[in-house]
Parts: sequence; C-alpha cells; structure tokens
Amino acid sequence: MLFSKEYVGYLAREVTNKLIEGEFIETGDKPVVQERIHAAILDELTLEDRINDEVRIILDTYSDEMQRSGANYQEMFKKIKNELVRKYKAVL
Repeated sequence: MLFSKEYVGYLAREVTNKLIEGEFIETGDKPVVQERIHAAILDELTLEDRINDEVRIILDTYSDEMQRSGANYQEMFKKIKNELVRKYKAVL
C-alpha cells in the first residue's frame, strides 16, 4: 500500500468533513461515516496487494512446471496479474 494507515485515516476524516460541509450527505453519526469511508479507502488501496498475493499463490502452485519449461517468473507474474485485474475489473 502506498499510504500509511494514519494518512488513510486523515483522508477519511477530510472526505467526511467535505461531504458534510458541501451538503452532499447528512449524518447524525459522523464517526460511523468516517469509519465506513476509511474502510472503503483501505479496501481500494489494498486491492493491488491482494491481487499480487493471489498471483504469488498461483505461481507457487505451478513453480515446478515453470522450472521444467523455463518460464520467466516476472513475465508470468505480469500475465497472471493482468488476467486477474481484468477478472476483478480493477483499475490499478
């Protein structure tokens, strides 16, 4: 993840404040809104990390076969990652 968790918390507070000040949302429980925005931002920012982890698991499964065939780990990583990005319709 590119940002620290403290910075993500700051972003969530600022987004919440701007949404309330701009009258885009109304809420009686500001901390709950901040927590939900924080969770949404964290989820989005960690998506690439989760995809990378899934790619590593897939490549570990086929590591013996890749060694026998002489496949390049980095090339296979990129190909599988691109497939997973398309599968999850992610924007990285």
